[in-house]
Amino acid sequence: MELHLIDGAGKNFVFPVNPEEIKINRGKGIETVNIVRFGEFDYPSGEKVKEITFSSFFPIEPDTYCVTQNIPKPQEAMNLLTTYTVSKQPVRFIITDTFVNNLVILSVHDTTFRGGEPGDVYFDLTMRTWREPVVHTKAGATKAATTKNGTTASTAVSRPDTKKTPKTYTVKSGDSLSKIAKLELGNSAKWGAIYALNKSTIGPDANKIKPGQKLVMPT
Repeated sequence: MELHLIDGAGKNFVFPVNPEEIKINRGKGIETVNIVRFGEFDYPSGEKVKEITFSSFFPIEPDTYCVTQNIPKPQEAMNLLTTYTVSKQPVRFIITDTFVNNLVILSVHDTTFRGGEPGDVYFDLTMRTWREPVVHTKAGATKAATTKNGTTASTAVSRPDTKKTPKTYTVKSGDSLSKIAKLELGNSAKWGAIYALNKSTIGPDANKIKPGQKLVMPT
């Protein structure tokens, strides 16, 4: 079994010493509502982000307990974990021979130096599994997609246009606004509503409409 961290640039970091145990914390979000006279009620609100925690160390020299003899320098390995911790981009965490293969954010990185073991660096590490956020905008929706190397990219998601196209009527020879109102709206008395919408097209005299003019109909 090996523990790998792979960043967005494809850099593959292998932890040289396997931890004694790896703890994966799973939970469900609970929203508690307090109703007067009835007390508290719990409502599930979805799965919480998984937390992965383990402890190990970076040895100054390779030994038989190392999963690889090509071990990093402890100070450089510690600095790399610190870089991943402060970064806003997720990295991929893989445990070989298991089903663990997740994008994660390194949330906590504690370092310990022990007397009598000069050069070795001990650490406690906490990771939180990464979820892809979806952000909606007025013009449309933007969905965050994760690329193969672990970085995120935004892709536009089209939103259907629910705006109704106004109905128009093309004036014919012999038409009048009252005739058009009777034909299109079922009531000749609504000619004023047509005129109000099309005054800039018709002009100051409602009786002087011309064949070929396109008039917007009231909804």
